[in-house]
Amino acid sequence: MIQSKAQALLRNCLHDGARTRDRAAGRARRGCTTSLVLFFLCLPLSLVRAELPAEKLGRVETLPVPYPAHWFFAHDAAFHHMLDGKMILLDADAETQGAQIKGMFNGSFVPHFTQSRTRPELYVSETYYSRGNRGERTDVVTVYDMATLSPQAEIILPGAKRAGLLPGRYNLHLTNDESLLLSFNFGPATSVAVIDVKARRVLKEIPLPSCALMYPTGTRGFSSLCGNASLISFQLDASGEVASRRVVEPFFDIDEDALFEKPAIIDGTGYFPTFLGNVQEINFRGDHAVPGKRWSLVSEAERAQSWRPGGLQLTAADAAGRMYVLMHPEGREGSHKDGGPEVWVYDAQQRARVQRVVLKNRGITVEVTQDRDPLLLVVNTEMNVDVYRAADGGYLRTLSDFGQETPLVLHAIRRGPKE
Repeated sequence: MIQSKAQALLRNCLHDGARTRDRAAGRARRGCTTSLVLFFLCLPLSLVRAELPAEKLGRVETLPVPYPAHWFFAHDAAFHHMLDGKMILLDADAETQGAQIKGMFNGSFVPHFTQSRTRPELYVSETYYSRGNRGERTDVVTVYDMATLSPQAEIILPGAKRAGLLPGRYNLHLTNDESLLLSFNFGPATSVAVIDVKARRVLKEIPLPSCALMYPTGTRGFSSLCGNASLISFQLDASGEVASRRVVEPFFDIDEDALFEKPAIIDGTGYFPTFLGNVQEINFRGDHAVPGKRWSLVSEAERAQSWRPGGLQLTAADAAGRMYVLMHPEGREGSHKDGGPEVWVYDAQQRARVQRVVLKNRGITVEVTQDRDPLLLVVNTEMNVDVYRAADGGYLRTLSDFGQETPLVLHAIRRGPKE
């Protein structure tokens, strides 16, 4: 009945408009239009609600744990408004946008992220201010459940020292036995907060004069690169106290060919690219770091073309021991952050290139899934994620419009046995 009344009113208005052309008729048309609008505005709200069923609130979906191997986290730093970073869980196999997005949780002020292989937990170190962007500062490690992506615990980091660096894989990291979580501080003195993961408390702060970041070393230790091209290594006991400390004297020339601080670690050996296209090996399997062989990523002809590594997260490794490096030609002073049009793949044990992947779009960050049929994931310059078959470099799809702005680092799923 309501529909028939509305149709009759609309017909009368249109009929009047077609029949009259003078000014009085124009007023009549406007009156009819106003009446029609008021008619719909006055419809009972119950009639509108009847068209849309009520949405159920408070429903929490549960994700499968362990996650499928081709899921990954896009770590969005929210570079233009850093208080609102996020970790977005995506499925690289899915064809549609709705199927690609699996979940998301936030992290405040350029958060750092890592994941456990042995527990269904995710860790984010973040910073909050009592007045949003000002006021009393609180640094915290938040523990998230993998199944629900909901916070399970908070560990307060004392001293307002958490390093507000751009995302990286070695700003927050577990020891190899996963008993301790290490959080990098910069205040401006550098140090490491040692956290008991099970007890959810900070055990100790270890000073790192002129050194930075944490590369897992031995069973329960870490090593850091230092500003004079040296290394320092620590082994810790169960209470977080320093059990041993070793300094490795300077082993490369920073001025001539500096190391990127972003290695691919394969079977306990870190492969650190250099600005000029070499690789410096560092063995982290024992109680302290041991620098190893240095070798070239490029041939003499490629060096003449100035092929060099570059990007934000420019290295990755797969479960088969292959290293992936983002490369660009015509390298120059300052091009080490530029990303590149190709990913070069190396057999790390043989120290030999085995593949070149020409990218569909220029990349700035790379990651590889940790299964027997891995996918190569590349953040391109449009801040979307391009997906390739790692085996032959074939392009598969691009993940875009998943709520991202600046997904600077990708994290493949590492739940299960250590690769």
